[in-house]
Amino acid sequence: MTAENTRWEYATLPLIVHATKQILDQWGEDGWELVTVIPGPDGTNPVAYLKRPKAA
Repeated sequence: MTAENTRWEYATLPLIVHATKQILDQWGEDGWELVTVIPGPDGTNPVAYLKRPKAA
């Protein structure tokens, strides 16, 4: 699969601050790549945005 025709799936994930590394490590093991982390709708709890290539 080339970069031009890679199809992606996306996920959003609320993060628990005291367990962020463990949460992201687990999602990484499942093939997800972290794109960004931004404050959640309440302005405090962070939300991670992740992506991974879709299975063919």
